[in-house]
Amino acid sequence: MELFARPVYLLYFLPAAALTALVFWAGRKLKERAVNALFGRAAYAKLTVHLRPVSAWRTALFFLAEFFLFAALAGPQWGTEIIEAQGAFAQTVIAVDVSASMRARDLRPDRLDNAKNMLRMLVNNLNEERIGIIAFTSQAYIQCPITTDDDALQYFISALRPDMLPVNGTSLAAPVSLAAKMLAKYPGQKALILLTDGEDHSPKDLETARQTAAKYGVRVIAIGIGTKEGTLIPARTDAAGNVSEYKKDKQGNTVVSKLDEKPLVELAQATGGVYISYTSPAQVAARVEESLRGLDKTLSSAVKRAAYKNRYQIPLVLAMLCLAAYLLWPRGRKPQAGEKNA
Repeated sequence: MELFARPVYLLYFLPAAALTALVFWAGRKLKERAVNALFGRAAYAKLTVHLRPVSAWRTALFFLAEFFLFAALAGPQWGTEIIEAQGAFAQTVIAVDVSASMRARDLRPDRLDNAKNMLRMLVNNLNEERIGIIAFTSQAYIQCPITTDDDALQYFISALRPDMLPVNGTSLAAPVSLAAKMLAKYPGQKALILLTDGEDHSPKDLETARQTAAKYGVRVIAIGIGTKEGTLIPARTDAAGNVSEYKKDKQGNTVVSKLDEKPLVELAQATGGVYISYTSPAQVAARVEESLRGLDKTLSSAVKRAAYKNRYQIPLVLAMLCLAAYLLWPRGRKPQAGEKNA
């Protein structure tokens, strides 16, 4: 925790205090010259023998007031506060394929790592979207509810890994149906960003999913990850990350995973979306951002937690009290013997 939001203002106090001291000194010198010119030093001393001398404590109060003023400008902070604000946001769900085929290394280091790198970049750039995250294989599960919390989104993106779900296979219908349910309560056009290699082990359900997406105004932005030539799927690796065994089917044949673009293109076209073939994280993120433009926005609350609460009022009040004490400090004639103290 940093006690001051802008600690540089505390350093600014030093030259300000030096300048103030110089002004006080110069003022005293000018006064002495004027007095000597008008009265002479001895005569002025006799005339002012009953006046109070300049108090060092009064001068110290002025410097204290100056210090507290700069302390207020430095922004003292402690404690946390929750600020609730209204904002207009578009609604988007990200669905990521975490089946075994996403381990394939036709993209380095593998398909899922490429997808995660792109999503991190995308989430950093999306400032007017409420985003949810789904992980899916043959079934889909909500990993992060729809939110504006960037830290939560980045955490759940980093947590994605192949075979993290208790079911195998791949179904494109499952994430589309779940995303439609998540977005159903929001009016207007929404989006589903679907990242997968396109392999679908239950194509019969896809037409129903298309209809559900169209019914709720969900535009599918499908991103195909992998190559058409395909590659083997690592099943076991050693400590250094070298593959020691590849995935085999029930007949003992080595499985080759290939990018299947056809269902992704059809799904995107049926929902008014777009299909994007994966190239690099930056290029794909830029194309997705462009595709998200024009989504309908809804007014909703966005709760944000401030790191620390600004406590500038405390030193500002102290500065005002010190300045008031400086101005009210007793001056003028000292009480003489036999006089009552005022």
